[in-house]
Amino acid sequence: MKQMIYKLKPGIRSLPSGMAFANPQSLIATWFGAGLLRPAPGTMGSLAAIPFGYAIVVLSGQAALAIGAALLFVIGTIAAGAYGKKSGVVDDQSIVIDEVAGMWIAAIPAGENIFLWAVAFFLFRIFDIWKPWPASFFDNRAKGGFDVMMDDVVAGIYALLGVSMAAVAGLR
Repeated sequence: MKQMIYKLKPGIRSLPSGMAFANPQSLIATWFGAGLLRPAPGTMGSLAAIPFGYAIVVLSGQAALAIGAALLFVIGTIAAGAYGKKSGVVDDQSIVIDEVAGMWIAAIPAGENIFLWAVAFFLFRIFDIWKPWPASFFDNRAKGGFDVMMDDVVAGIYALLGVSMAAVAGLR
């Protein structure tokens, strides 16, 4: 129930008791505080993912972005689980590492094309909000960090397919 309060208030939410930015799990789970921004922390986390992901692609290529997303999945599962336990809400709205991983997955076919990154963002947000199956399965189950991460991974895969089609169609 306390999640509804944060959804309606603009501004910045504080970290749960016992969590601080000195704690790497807090930094990772909130993606350096992006998840504490209100309203729409998921959108804020998705936006905050773009500069990091784009830099990875420019410096090391699309395969590096895929590897980065896979690493974020593993690290994010641990961080989201710990953060959820501390906050008392398994899928706390401040946890946005799942949006970062999903956004990076969605943007893999975008390469260095800024337009396709925008398409990736738009499609990822649609699928993340809509949660078509099996994303809805993981979202409804939400028993820990794995489920928190998986619904956004699925949304990212759906968006990746859309971005791939846009890239093949030559949309620029």
